[in-house]
Amino acid sequence: MKFVIAAALFALAAAPLRAASLDQVVSAAARADVVILGEVHDNPAHHTYQAQLVEMLQPSAVVWEMLTGVEAQMVDLALIPECDKLADQLGWAQSGWPDFAMYHPIFLAAPKARIFGAMVPRQEAKRAMEGGVAAAFGADAAAYGLTAPLPKAEQTSREELQQLVHCNALPPEMLAPMVEIQRLRDAALARAVIDALQATGGPVVVITGNGHARKDWGIPLYLKRVRPEVKVFAVGQSENEQIAGEFDAVLDSKPVERDDPCDRFRAPTPEGVE
Repeated sequence: MKFVIAAALFALAAAPLRAASLDQVVSAAARADVVILGEVHDNPAHHTYQAQLVEMLQPSAVVWEMLTGVEAQMVDLALIPECDKLADQLGWAQSGWPDFAMYHPIFLAAPKARIFGAMVPRQEAKRAMEGGVAAAFGADAAAYGLTAPLPKAEQTSREELQQLVHCNALPPEMLAPMVEIQRLRDAALARAVIDALQATGGPVVVITGNGHARKDWGIPLYLKRVRPEVKVFAVGQSENEQIAGEFDAVLDSKPVERDDPCDRFRAPTPEGVE
């Protein structure tokens, strides 16, 4: 799966950052309007930290990268204590995300928080690759910066990362569109955060991957463009202190055991050949 590839290879381009204790994160994050909690999607320890932080912060709203807006409206307060029933309601088993049991404690940590979804559905992403992300995003595309090209150095770095996390298997012409889809997802997450702030007054917590949480490329940049007065605190979660990007704090965990994510890109060895 794509998230496994990213989890396994993202660290190769990373430089170690300091690790912050959970108490330090809570103390600093409590002063923010928006707290973005990054993760490596398949690392259970990262979800444990997220649940602990959500329980301590008690946000008014939680924005989920893993849910569409429609799916977020399907989260019934009465279903939150029921892990299997909530997973069935959301169709989680068909979503491609890791085991719902890792995410369920986050729902339990603030059961009265309003749930917002920011996932760009697959068909919408496909249309964006064909017709452009600005058109897919809508009227506010310029305000979020989606109509302007990235600086050349950043574009190059992003394309190199896309190739890396896809095991150098992408044709070159796919790299720029993949970067644009990531920009669309960042902007969609930021827009959902603003919706959550307007609806609840905050604070808002965001559950998302490290790539979307990073301050130099991700959600914080888009929020700064459209709501510069909003105080944002971004938390990254590393494995063995390896993580790419800039964050306000980093929590570290051991990596999980994974198969080589690039195996599926390799041609099978002919029988009898060592």
